[in-house]
Amino acid sequence: MMVSAEDTITIGLLGAGSVGAHVARTLVEERELISARVGTPVRLGGVAVRDPEAPRDWKIPGELLTTDPEALVDSSDLVIELIGGLEPAEELIERALRRGAAVVTGNKALLASRGAELNAIAAETGAMLRYEASVGGAIPILRPIEESLSGDRVTKVMGIVNGTTNYILDQMDTTGAVFGDALAEAQKLGYAEADPTADVAGHDAAAKAAILGTLAFHAPFSFDDVYCEGITEVTQDDIEAAAASGYVIKLLAIAENHSKDQAPGVVLRVHPTLLPRTHPLASVRGAFNAVFVVAENAGELMFYGQGAGGKPTSSAIMGDVVAVARTLSIGKELRTPLTYTPTISSEVDLPPLPIEKATTQYYIDMDVADREGVIAEIARVLADHHVSIESMRQPGSVTVEGEVEDSSNGAKVQIVTHLASEKDLHATVQELRGLDVVQVVNSVLRVEIEK
Repeated sequence: MMVSAEDTITIGLLGAGSVGAHVARTLVEERELISARVGTPVRLGGVAVRDPEAPRDWKIPGELLTTDPEALVDSSDLVIELIGGLEPAEELIERALRRGAAVVTGNKALLASRGAELNAIAAETGAMLRYEASVGGAIPILRPIEESLSGDRVTKVMGIVNGTTNYILDQMDTTGAVFGDALAEAQKLGYAEADPTADVAGHDAAAKAAILGTLAFHAPFSFDDVYCEGITEVTQDDIEAAAASGYVIKLLAIAENHSKDQAPGVVLRVHPTLLPRTHPLASVRGAFNAVFVVAENAGELMFYGQGAGGKPTSSAIMGDVVAVARTLSIGKELRTPLTYTPTISSEVDLPPLPIEKATTQYYIDMDVADREGVIAEIARVLADHHVSIESMRQPGSVTVEGEVEDSSNGAKVQIVTHLASEKDLHATVQELRGLDVVQVVNSVLRVEIEK
């Protein structure tokens, strides 16, 4: 069927940074291909920027550039927001949604703080809000969770969702680099910003954990619901000790459903984690991302790919653009607006739980007094808090697994506990710090095992 010119879908692009420039190029150079896939002509109506003269990865035709984002939003059927940050992005997205325009965004910070409110506006007006690019770059993860697994019950989502930190930890593991040198190399390669705080402090991963948890468990979670630790305290000693015991350290974003507990809810957490080298996530190298999903019927699934950069992220943006434009195309043909069911439901009674409600394992590295009875005293503290030892290692001496043996062969002890409540594990470490025989607790890291 022929589609009249008046049914052309007009797209407004907000922002022309690395990702925005790639999106603009695709919409201009691949217009015929995109239109064919949508089933209706599409056109880029304009690109809102602060400085039209600024250099960009792709030279956007001058007639498309504008410094009036409000006017562009008001004249577009579909708005792509790639400004980033909270304002003016939130105001412009809300403006678009309230007039019924569809919105595609990759703004993880905004979604992690105001996602529930924006989805509520979309539900009220029947507008579409899509954000596949907010987690995992080019990896198609949000749509599979939202759609393919919608008839299943997801119990856990666990992912490497920040390429910068994965590159740093991978370099420390494979080359022996110290944290500072690995970070400098990541900045040189363009993986890390000049100010890497959002990455290395875990904030970027925490925002993505909130989004993943929201979609996986159909309940509204925000950045503030996520327990967050970064990788700045991970030392080369930790990396080497993990390797000696068959582990690798990764920064993981974890969202886990505790609905079977007496107090149901979801624990969302981001922290450095020891993973067995046999775990699928342990093999994710460099700046790549991967998300591991566990569902009751589907079992274990893993999604892997490029997690950052202009081209991978623009791929996710364009996937959402085509999907949304197809829906708009159907609506135009029917001459009736299509409603969109948001993925977030406040009716689901799964509140965020504090990390103390999690069940985890700990790796504990201690310098201890070199005398008899030290191990027995440490074991007593663990037993008092209902924590048992899975393995113990004393560098320079034999590794003891499954049981505790008294020894005075070394002044360093490294323990991996069995599963226990986070509350009991935390109390254990606090008491260990106060023991006369413990000189210093060097590191405390969580452990994820293949269950």
